[in-house]
Amino acid sequence: MTDKEYALFEERQQARGIDLNTVKEKMKSLKIETPSWGFGDSGTRFKVFKNRAAARTPYEKLEDATEVHRLTGLCPSVAIHIPWDKTDSYEKLRRHAESLGISIGAINPNLFQDEEYMLGSVTNANAAIRRKATDHLLECVDIAKITGSRDVSLWFADGTNYPGQGDIRARKGWMQESLAEMYKAMSPEMRMLIEYKFFEPAFYHTDLADWGMAFNLANKLGPQAEVLVDTGHHAQGTNVEHIVAYLIDECRLGGFHFNSRKYADDDLIVGAINPYELFLIFYQIIDASADANPAIRDTVNKIAYMIDQSHNIEPKIEAAIRSVLNVQTQYAKALLIDLEEVREAQERQDVLGAEAAVRKAFEFDVAPLLESLREEQGLAPNPMEAYKSSSYAKRVGERG
Repeated sequence: MTDKEYALFEERQQARGIDLNTVKEKMKSLKIETPSWGFGDSGTRFKVFKNRAAARTPYEKLEDATEVHRLTGLCPSVAIHIPWDKTDSYEKLRRHAESLGISIGAINPNLFQDEEYMLGSVTNANAAIRRKATDHLLECVDIAKITGSRDVSLWFADGTNYPGQGDIRARKGWMQESLAEMYKAMSPEMRMLIEYKFFEPAFYHTDLADWGMAFNLANKLGPQAEVLVDTGHHAQGTNVEHIVAYLIDECRLGGFHFNSRKYADDDLIVGAINPYELFLIFYQIIDASADANPAIRDTVNKIAYMIDQSHNIEPKIEAAIRSVLNVQTQYAKALLIDLEEVREAQERQDVLGAEAAVRKAFEFDVAPLLESLREEQGLAPNPMEAYKSSSYAKRVGERG
């Protein structure tokens, strides 16, 4: 887009009451954490299809994540998964990340792959297995301290397949007991982010099945425990943005794992299936950012935006680029909502007027805005095309 074309574009938006410079300044604060497992051959459900360009070590994963950040300007941190990213020196891994200009983000314990966890980890009826699981959580707290990570992100596969298989109330108590021990081990600046999932791999009951259970557990543990919303972990038709608004209002929304699902936890690229849902999630967040209550504003400011996807058939780096750009696009659209227009329509009980005020922002073409923002930041206008033509793409293609 030429300067003249953008000036005309900006003039049209000013006529609509939109200050694009203000929008761009807000967009510069958006940070999205990429997952180390998204760059390697791991994390799939049924089979790992080998990709010759996939990262093979935690160090290569950090390097691939750095390339995504270099091209998009959106991803200064990388979440790691233990033991998938186990290494002899986490201090060395931290220094490597810092040398690349990024940081290590959330630490994700793995409590679903060991043979002993077939019938549960922290909720297993066997006390020795519960001890092993809790020790792993404590190990991850120690790793977070070494890497300078703020968050430890928890997801449990624990549950049962049949009625009577397990004592549901006893399992509830065991989980709380384990997480309470972990909570005490955290340093004051750390957070425990509690994720939930309504089914899979357990099919009769899941020990943390929904946001209410995660919310209740976080409340019992203390202020350093918050809820993590994975956008793929809900039943069909669930109003995820309602959950987001509720948790913000309770000052318990800690973060997101962004992905898309058509049927269940499909782990598809975020925004690929239902971009309107992603837009509406950001609408609730942006609306809350202007709340008079400082505690709510503080909650919004500390939300961790993280990607959690299984890039099984997609090229790894390109999938990560597409994911974060989709998030950026819907965030930009949500920033264009005229909140005052929405509130005025709500006050006069104008149902369609309020809906239209929200929807027209979603239908707005933000491509020129994003291109202008990237040029201001010294980034390529089209990060995907820039990657495909880069020497880095050629180099990783020769790994295997």
